[in-house]
Amino acid sequence: MSTRTLTLVVLSLLMGLGAAWMANNWLSNRLSAGPDDDMQSVMVAAVEIPFGTMLEAQHVSQVRMPKGTAPDDSFDSPEKAIGKIATFSMLRGDILRSARLAEHLGGSTLASLIESDKRAISVRVDDVVGVAGFLLPGNRVDVLATKKSSNANAQSETILEDLRVLAVDQTSSTDKTQPVVVRAVTLEMTPEEAEVLVKAMAEGRLQLALRNPLDNQKRPEPPPVAEKTAPTPVPVPVKPVVKRSNGGAGVTIIRGTAVNVAKVH
Repeated sequence: MSTRTLTLVVLSLLMGLGAAWMANNWLSNRLSAGPDDDMQSVMVAAVEIPFGTMLEAQHVSQVRMPKGTAPDDSFDSPEKAIGKIATFSMLRGDILRSARLAEHLGGSTLASLIESDKRAISVRVDDVVGVAGFLLPGNRVDVLATKKSSNANAQSETILEDLRVLAVDQTSSTDKTQPVVVRAVTLEMTPEEAEVLVKAMAEGRLQLALRNPLDNQKRPEPPPVAEKTAPTPVPVPVKPVVKRSNGGAGVTIIRGTAVNVAKVH
């Protein structure tokens, strides 16, 4: 091999090693961007996440996004999202946000889905009370109560409105679309509404009414009935009673409880 050929081979090897070194440095800088660049780490759903699922490592993936484009309540590391409960169904690639995740503090995952100021109450239903099986987690319902009065006439009224269905039987998933006849429905309500519901269950029969998901209006409450008060009696003026004494020396004037004696000249 000539000297010229050897020189060209050596130069080719050096140029190849230099190109590989530069490419490696560029790739390393892209993968390990410093905190002073214009990108940030954001956690997204690696797979489809159903409602009520506890997030695990396989549910979470990390991507890089320009700063200022991700929501303020997004997560920048997997550890901050793993272990939380999904309060909404999420598709693959959706950004994980604290507004759509709830803390799991123990017990069943359903307990983490209840709002902090509300309670979950289960109602026994059949194919009629359960709206022919069309009640599914996430629906909104009204509760009607029917009870018989003393004269054997039935009276029915809407006692609760716009309640969220948390679960049907032991299922809290919202990915079902087909009707299923169940034996119990769990509703979310305030403690005061729970007292009204339990009292109605003891007094008579309940019926659930399925609401349109866009209908969030409640019926206006009737105006309070003003209590009738008795009219204030008008005081009757007391006429003075005049009595003349037998001796004619004076006149006795009585006004209410006051007695005056006037002398007559």
